[in-house]
Amino acid sequence: MRAYTPKDDVQKKPYYTDRYWVAPQVAKIDVSEDEVFAHDLEAIKASFDVLDAYIQVGQMVVIINAADNYGVIEMMKNELGYNQLSELSAIDWLAQEGKFEIFYQMLSMNKRKRVRIKCKIDEKESIQSVSSLFRSADWSEREMYDMFGVVINNHPYMKRILMPDDWEGFPLRKTYPLQGDEFAQWYEVDKLFGKEARDIIGPEIRDSARVDRYDTERFARLGHEVPRGSDISQGEPDTPLCYQESDGVFLIEKFDAEKSVVISDRDR
Repeated sequence: MRAYTPKDDVQKKPYYTDRYWVAPQVAKIDVSEDEVFAHDLEAIKASFDVLDAYIQVGQMVVIINAADNYGVIEMMKNELGYNQLSELSAIDWLAQEGKFEIFYQMLSMNKRKRVRIKCKIDEKESIQSVSSLFRSADWSEREMYDMFGVVINNHPYMKRILMPDDWEGFPLRKTYPLQGDEFAQWYEVDKLFGKEARDIIGPEIRDSARVDRYDTERFARLGHEVPRGSDISQGEPDTPLCYQESDGVFLIEKFDAEKSVVISDRDR
């Protein structure tokens, strides 16, 4: 019987782990130790519920309710001077908690301070768009929807941004196979030729480590170039390695392979 593999997290794992090793944790510092952060946190607490707050790696982390995300981001921008939203995305904690973590990375140029606003939502729960406050959120929110399936309310153009509109699944979820599911593996064949052509064309090669030395259709064969589609299964012509084009930039000194030394010993 095959060993059971969990389906809630199919991402690549190290082949060996020390069960006694405990990963070091980044220290959490009390917000009161920084005057600027303490003032900003009190302003947020005056209007919204704060579930937790601390300083970590020089930036303040504030955890809020998901329903308050728009109001908090608006206050951070208009009242507290955090005028740049440098990052916005989600983290898949569905296997551990059944939730997504949404984070907003903000920067104040004048204060020279960074704050991360975090909240959690259920898998089927949506969250309010902040694209009306920061234009950078427009792209990030669409990417979050496309990659994780997080629905954004009141977004001006809520649709996929990287994957085709008819794509099935969300590639950055931990439940999504590393090399795609059956739909992903046959997407182009099914789309262009129909499912009946699967046996004729064959599956798409999705192993990034696979190299076929005799394939002159899909591999560049740098240093061993031959005309596209040539049959080299019975041997191939001698193609010396060229580092520069013969008619390249005239200002650059030509590299003479005859006078160079090839170092094959790693100790040299």
